Amino acid sequence: MLKVDTHQHYWRLDEVEYSWLIPAYGPIYATFEPKDLYPQIKAAGVDKTVLVQSANSYEDTASMLVHSDYNDWIGAVIGWVDLLNPDLTHKRLEMYKKHPKFRGMRHLIHEEPNPDWVVQDVVIESLKVLASHDMIFEVVAVFPNHLKHVPTLAAKVPTLKMAIDHLAKPPIKDGGSPVWEAQMKAAAESPNVYAKVSGLNTAAAPDWNAAALKPTIDHALKCFGADRLMFGSDWPVAILAGDYAQVWRETKQAISSYSAAEQDAILGGTATRFYRL
Repeated sequence: MLKVDTHQHYWRLDEVEYSWLIPAYGPIYATFEPKDLYPQIKAAGVDKTVLVQSANSYEDTASMLVHSDYNDWIGAVIGWVDLLNPDLTHKRLEMYKKHPKFRGMRHLIHEEPNPDWVVQDVVIESLKVLASHDMIFEVVAVFPNHLKHVPTLAAKVPTLKMAIDHLAKPPIKDGGSPVWEAQMKAAAESPNVYAKVSGLNTAAAPDWNAAALKPTIDHALKCFGADRLMFGSDWPVAILAGDYAQVWRETKQAISSYSAAEQDAILGGTATRFYRL
């Protein structure tokens, strides 16, 4: 069984513009490349990663695809296309799908001033195009603004495969939220919606460990089942509240009470199927 990290990024500040990434982010306001991550995934026993979009630009997508060409342990790439232009979405997907590791796209919807950006009619039309190409849409849902839209997307584009990044950033450090729990349950009602157990250390910071993460992951398991949950490190963003080894260790500890089959699914089996690794 492959061990898979479904959520990691690279960026070179001198090559691609990342408008959200400013000096105030401290340690992650720097260049991060495959050579920086590889020793850490090897130490953790991770076999494959999914390289995920960091900017709403074709330049970022091109950079990721090149990285994947030279590093066989990058198993899949989630890039970007312009969802405000359905025709261009089709043309770009026709081009990108020729690359053996391109699996889908996401848009930084949490950076949009309009919290309802993703449910605009033109975006829905583009997502229908994405679904017609059998590509994945990763939802950068940040509670409370975006998770509630996932059932709408599932209803309007029922064949669209979606992955909710970071379990929609639940308010772990505030003790959780019944509203988040209800919205996550509603999102899971569509069989084409999956979720990533990722980005939770920064959601729980500053004081976090396996015990702090476990109630959130337990609820996700109850909603989705292990066959629709996937581990992700969110490296290098994760280093704002720890390091790669800590995220891997504490996540494994948080799910250690699950059955062996459930643990295997979350740590790689689900991702292997979902991203066709």
